[in-house]
Amino acid sequence: MTASHAWRFFRAGGFDQVRLDTADDLLALGQLDQKLWVALSCPVKGIEFDARTLELIDTDTDGHVRAPELLQAIAWANERLLDSALLGQQIPGLPLAAIRRDDAVGEQIHAAAVALAQDIGKTETGFLTVDETSAARNGHAAREQSAWEAAGQGLQVLGEATEAGFGLVSALDQKVEDYFVRCQLAAFDERAGAALNVSEDALKAMAPGALQAGTQAITDLPLAHVTPMARLSLVSGLNPSWAAQVVALRDQVVQPLLGPQVTLSSDDWQAIKARFAPYAAWLAAKPDPNAVTDGVLALERLSRYVRDLRGLANNFVAFKDFYTAQGKATFQVGTLYLDGRSCDLCVAVNDAAKHAALASLARICLVYCDCVRGTEKMSVAAAFTAGDSDQLMVGRNGVFYDRQGRDWDATIAKIIDHPISLRQAFWSPYKQLARLVSSQLQKMAASKAKASDDKLALLASDVAKKGGEPGADTKAVAPAAFDVAKFAGIFAAIGLAIGAIGTALAALLGGLFSLAWWQIPLVLLGVMLLVSGPAVIVAWFKLRSRNLGPLLDANGWAINARARINIPFGTSLTQLAQLPPNAERSLADPYADKPSRAPYVLGALLVLMLVIWAARL
Repeated sequence: MTASHAWRFFRAGGFDQVRLDTADDLLALGQLDQKLWVALSCPVKGIEFDARTLELIDTDTDGHVRAPELLQAIAWANERLLDSALLGQQIPGLPLAAIRRDDAVGEQIHAAAVALAQDIGKTETGFLTVDETSAARNGHAAREQSAWEAAGQGLQVLGEATEAGFGLVSALDQKVEDYFVRCQLAAFDERAGAALNVSEDALKAMAPGALQAGTQAITDLPLAHVTPMARLSLVSGLNPSWAAQVVALRDQVVQPLLGPQVTLSSDDWQAIKARFAPYAAWLAAKPDPNAVTDGVLALERLSRYVRDLRGLANNFVAFKDFYTAQGKATFQVGTLYLDGRSCDLCVAVNDAAKHAALASLARICLVYCDCVRGTEKMSVAAAFTAGDSDQLMVGRNGVFYDRQGRDWDATIAKIIDHPISLRQAFWSPYKQLARLVSSQLQKMAASKAKASDDKLALLASDVAKKGGEPGADTKAVAPAAFDVAKFAGIFAAIGLAIGAIGTALAALLGGLFSLAWWQIPLVLLGVMLLVSGPAVIVAWFKLRSRNLGPLLDANGWAINARARINIPFGTSLTQLAQLPPNAERSLADPYADKPSRAPYVLGALLVLMLVIWAARL
């Protein structure tokens, strides 16, 4: 591959993305300036891609696949293939004839492939799928495990109790060896006996406290009293911390191997350890289930790289699947159905609060949902890019379908509010006004109801007080006299208010009807633009600045481009409910609200005003 590779790009998301359609494109990828890559790192977990393939590419096991690791995987696969064109075909496995055999690694891979083909009844020139090469790795581990278990059958010195007995010997070995060395020193020099046993000062230091057998101070003391005789009693005089284990050693190991005895010598201990030595060596040789021969592992790696490298590159170096709608991108983990919509841009989330801190910069309306399926739990962030947010609220329930088609119960836990559509922005001032008027009317009604209730309660209290006084008239208290002047003043104020409103309305309608007929729609349109225009302009700028980058960066990606989500593309990511084609629809609703007469009255008034206006012309 030379530096003159002819690159091809496609425009999507407001930036140029490289096309990776052939093996030559993949092999030349190291020559492409990484500033043109869409991403430079992606997480191994939380994306919809083969986890085993990502694990093999992630050579430093840091949980991320980075650009150098992807390039290294492409180069390794190219070295191991006779025909590198296979890397661009995304076939589901590996032809045996395509394996390069001119070096030691190639010979190992080919030998492993031939052995696998023979095991599963295929010819040596056949085709091995990824599932078959993965099974070869698992089968190799199973064979190694079986052989290891068979080798251990003749090493069970205590039969079924060998494992427990060896555990006791291993646990006591250091303490028993310490005891016998102390005894040997006491036999070497009689002065050592007093020095190596527990001192009187040490015992006095422990005396004041509440003692327990398992405390560290007692555990550190010698196993038993040190004497030049160098025989460990198995029945008495033992350190309380170790007494139970020594008794178990006597019953489960010493008596079965050496016969009944109440003491143990240094030679006896060495003989017991010698009997267990082959068993200990066998345990140390236990095969690692994840460790396989180099040839088997390389065979699996090569088959997976042939199948997956091009697909990974088109979801890493470029976001072809996402922007061309030819399939789901790796970061799209499923689809959320909620509020009569389906949201295709859903990403996995580990910590909603931490994710939202960065994802809010994406300028996308995000709904964080806690998803539950049986005992399984997960969290997703869904992008709402069509419709409105009027009915999106914490606590609402929906259904989330993952990429395997499994359904999860989804509950909204958090919302990052951003403009969803221009239609929502256009009607938002009127909806806010309607909510404000409704809220004020409810407050006024509640206030009037409370005032009325308070007056009634006060009146009842006054009646009760007057009725309880001695000699008071128990008849109902007569209402106060009607104040004509006060009542007339109230009606005068109401009349003035209505008159002012009528005057203003008359002036408005008079000015409107003084215009030519073709000017009236323009005035109404201008008023609507004056009210809705600022909200629409602000929403337009925010919708044009929507960016996929912060949404993925919050998930551990390293996005290297301004991956925009413009208005048309964003609308395609959220589907609104629509009736199927050719569906029959009946408009007869037996439970529909009764039609109001208000529209007809308003229409009649409008026609009357138009007639009056026409008569004045």
